[in-house]
Amino acid sequence: METETAIGLGREALQTMLAIGAPALIVCVLVGLATGILQAATQIQDQAFATVLKIVATFAAVAIFLPWSVARLLEFAQNLWEKIPETTTFFWG
Repeated sequence: METETAIGLGREALQTMLAIGAPALIVCVLVGLATGILQAATQIQDQAFATVLKIVATFAAVAIFLPWSVARLLEFAQNLWEKIPETTTFFWG
């Protein structure tokens, strides 16, 4: 396998991983920010409140984006499968 091919496959794997994880992470950050502002405004300093809201919102985001995430993952796996002949240097003789 050539260096450029390995770097390209690694870059594609990292981009796929970031794309799959980004929706849940963004939702978790936004909910954390909103609960932080709400807690500061109301002076409610209960950590369980913020944690439960973030967990519920993250699970909801994962459930909503699951079909899209699976489609991206399958697309990556299919591209990887199609590149096997290009990346192998062993030939059946």
